[in-house]
Amino acid sequence: MSYDGIVTHAVVQKLQDFVGGRVSKIYQPTATDLVLRLRSRSARGKLLISINAAFARMHLTSLAEENPEEPPMFCMLLRKHLEGSVIDAIAQVGFERIVHIDFRSRNEFGDLAEKQLIIELMGRHSNVILIDKASDRIIDSMKHLTAAVNRWRTVLPGDTYVSPPDQGKLDPLAMTASDLISRIEWNAGRIDRQIVGAVSGFSPLVGKEIVHRAGLPTQEAIAGAFQAVQSIIRGGHYRPAIMYGKNGKNECHVIELTHLNGRKQAFSSVHEMLDHFYAIKAQTDAVKQKAGDLRHFISLEIKKNRGKLKKLERTLKQAGKADTFRLYGELLTANMHRIRRGDHSAEAVNYYDERQSTVTIPLDPNRTPSENAQAYFKKYNKAKTAKRVVGEQIEQTKQEIVYFDGLLQQVETASLKDIGEIREELEEGGYLKKKTAVHRKKRKKRPEIDRYYASDGTVILVGKNNRQNDYLTMKTAGREDIWMHTKNIPGSHVVIRSDHPSEETLAEAAQLAAFFSKSRLASGVPVDYTQVKYVKKPNGAKPGFVIYTDQKTLYVTPDESLVLKMKEQPKEKSGDIST
Repeated sequence: MSYDGIVTHAVVQKLQDFVGGRVSKIYQPTATDLVLRLRSRSARGKLLISINAAFARMHLTSLAEENPEEPPMFCMLLRKHLEGSVIDAIAQVGFERIVHIDFRSRNEFGDLAEKQLIIELMGRHSNVILIDKASDRIIDSMKHLTAAVNRWRTVLPGDTYVSPPDQGKLDPLAMTASDLISRIEWNAGRIDRQIVGAVSGFSPLVGKEIVHRAGLPTQEAIAGAFQAVQSIIRGGHYRPAIMYGKNGKNECHVIELTHLNGRKQAFSSVHEMLDHFYAIKAQTDAVKQKAGDLRHFISLEIKKNRGKLKKLERTLKQAGKADTFRLYGELLTANMHRIRRGDHSAEAVNYYDERQSTVTIPLDPNRTPSENAQAYFKKYNKAKTAKRVVGEQIEQTKQEIVYFDGLLQQVETASLKDIGEIREELEEGGYLKKKTAVHRKKRKKRPEIDRYYASDGTVILVGKNNRQNDYLTMKTAGREDIWMHTKNIPGSHVVIRSDHPSEETLAEAAQLAAFFSKSRLASGVPVDYTQVKYVKKPNGAKPGFVIYTDQKTLYVTPDESLVLKMKEQPKEKSGDIST
């Protein structure tokens, strides 16, 4: 667990610059996410609050929010009560993942009104609750909890707010090392788990870190390692960093995790670290929820076409006997005088064979010799036709498999705005039934292409689905621009807006092509590149399909941190994280 009470403590510390400031705007991009635009004399920023079951968190973000046309009811209610309010306090409850934000404003009668936004970041139990501070009455919440769901407390409009039950853990700021030692049963083992169970705000990551720093799990060593971590927390001497492990198993924390192996990326603030760490994870999770049915449909189409391909290949194998059927028919015709009705087989000399070998021809005893010959000619014509038709069907089926493999990869790396375009493409191709125009949001004619920036500032464009790929390569890119794609691997079209990019820019663009491909978790991914003028789209080709020549190949290993860094605009155009 990366987001624990210690990370929450660091986040709240950095948010103190907004105390005395105001809420200028509130958005709710998804059912689980809120974005509050905050501004004060010393800071401006967008506070993301997410109660996503897998990625519950709060931090400042520089990512652009994609908002629905009609705001949800809870968002409208927050706008009514909190927009324009002054922020009186931002405080963490103990060392729990619970934060209270106090607001002060004037109601429609000019009277002072004090509200409190309670943010509970507890996995699947996470919630955001707005209460009237004077009465502790709940105004509303993102999730409603009835007595049937939670017997300890209900979270419904009009109820008195009740805090989550106290777990009886020690406060890491107030406790001593002796307090911790007295809580540990030394003969029970799993010291790291016991530390987590004893100290508030400590996650399994921190428990393992303390045991690792102790070396030998003696009382003195554990006490010393705990005091070292406690000193970091008390002094706020945090070192935010992401540790990139194998197979995408990454962790982040504000305390240096010396027990983890892998590449480390340091950040100047906890907010910047969290924004980087969760950017792709949370987006991928949101896409999975929205595109679950789409992924299921595409997977079924791939499975269906692979089954069809096996049947066609078996049929083609049988059609390979066409020449044998023709030979049997001709030999029967030449030896008609030697065959009688009722014969089960006939022996005939194969006059097409230089060695004049003898051929045994199976016969239907219920047919005349002429009927047997005609039956073989009919089988020959049928097999000959099947050989041609089935060959075409096999080629079409292979193209379908490649097409749907590409779509599946696009769904895996798509953003929320890309999913609608993929769905529309399937509807236009006749694979999915079209939705009525009444329920469809009107989409822009021109696809929005994602921009990335190389280290030297060169713009790199990336298509995230077939519609974007076609538009990028065939309409947007210049003839002399550099075009990239993973070699024989489904992936995005990538265009460098330069005819002579540096070696470093080529390598960075290749990183993008490899990351937004089916091989994003592989190493040594081959990426072809050539100029756009050498890329062609065959007539009648599937969306996103092109052929190219004059290419060279680079081999790269996708790096998520580099991709996120390239998404950031040059400093003069940077976002509004200011704390």
